[in-house]
Amino acid sequence: MEYDKEVDARGLNCPLPVLRLKKALAELQGGQVVRVLATDPSSTKDFEAFIRQTGHELLRRDEVSDGAFEFFIKRK
Repeated sequence: MEYDKEVDARGLNCPLPVLRLKKALAELQGGQVVRVLATDPSSTKDFEAFIRQTGHELLRRDEVSDGAFEFFIKRK
């Protein structure tokens, strides 16, 4: 999937992955996509809650190598 910005939050625990995502989204324009890599097991729930509250769109979530999760989030 194509994306405009990448955030590597591997090794970071809550709330840092969400804060890094928030900062990245602020730098993007509407419709652009950010890819986030995170290893915190609670990041899935945290990102879903953040997206519900802010109106952005979760395009895809996958588990990738080394226990990391990959998220593609589209800015509203």
